[in-house]
Amino acid sequence: MTEPAGGSTAVAPRRGSTLLEVSELTAAYGPVRALDGVSLRAGTGEITAVLGANGAGKTTLLRTISGLVRSSSGRVTLDGEDITAAPVEVMVRKGMAHVPEGRGVIAELTVEENLRVGALFRGKVGRAEFDRVYDLFPRIAERRDNPAHTLSGGERQMLVIGRALLAQPRMLLLDEPSLGLAPRIVAQIFALLRELVDRDGLSVLLVEQNARSALSVADVGIVLNLGRVVATDSAAALLADEQLRHAYLGF
Repeated sequence: MTEPAGGSTAVAPRRGSTLLEVSELTAAYGPVRALDGVSLRAGTGEITAVLGANGAGKTTLLRTISGLVRSSSGRVTLDGEDITAAPVEVMVRKGMAHVPEGRGVIAELTVEENLRVGALFRGKVGRAEFDRVYDLFPRIAERRDNPAHTLSGGERQMLVIGRALLAQPRMLLLDEPSLGLAPRIVAQIFALLRELVDRDGLSVLLVEQNARSALSVADVGIVLNLGRVVATDSAAALLADEQLRHAYLGF
């Protein structure tokens, strides 16, 4: 086969191929080991849900992957490249964005000013990228000139996800997006995540206390208990495993 004029064409990553890999990751808060040799893979164009009870290590896992918590040992790679000790801005430029728990908006800034924060490490972001976020979240489009402190909890969650999407990530780390929100809003956010994965090839590592909702949209589920992985399987298989659900997921 002859090569097209102008050089070889890029080949899109295969869905399900490993994008993010965590190997034997450990992290501690003083004498308490929050992660104890955690290994996992998150695939391209998939939602990988990390589940478990409070204290299982879910939030620490995301914070350690993104560099907010320094690991004691282990390795994190993104698309085969070691990012274990990379600064946050380097991780963003390489295609990873983290939405922490708590819907952390900058209250005094407007909605659009908050969105601009998401583009800080990605160079010039044009009007089209902002319009795409507003198309995804019409509620925050209506409030683009309003201070962020005037938004409801659901609107703040939409804003922080939109802000992360402006960084144009390949891998989105999303921590407890359903926390404190009405079931209707949770369903809307999860449906949007599924759409972004299926339509745009976004990859998501989703930490979620609401295991049933998370598994309903995820491709793969990983169950943590006391800082260790106790199960990894397809979301459908975990939903069907009544013994595991009762033991670790509370339903």
